[in-house]
Amino acid sequence: MDEVIDQAGVLKALGHPTRLGIALRLAREPETCACDFAEVFGIRQPTVSAHLRVLREAGVVRTRRNGTQICYSLDPAALAALAALAATLLAPAA
Repeated sequence: MDEVIDQAGVLKALGHPTRLGIALRLAREPETCACDFAEVFGIRQPTVSAHLRVLREAGVVRTRRNGTQICYSLDPAALAALAALAATLLAPAA
């Protein structure tokens, strides 16, 4: 049951259009600085921070400090779990 709760948390985190957009951008451009998202999505920095916090708490992204900047990337383990979930949902019923 814990696994289902974790999977639901990831899906919920990705369920917001801005957070899904952030994840899609990180898939194309890993190690993106948090400050870059405000311009890309036309939202204020505090809003970006709130969305990134939700993604981080759900385990979707990981962070790396680069001086004063925080860079974000998708977490490969979270992506693998999401792919496995999708494969399960797409598998024909036995």
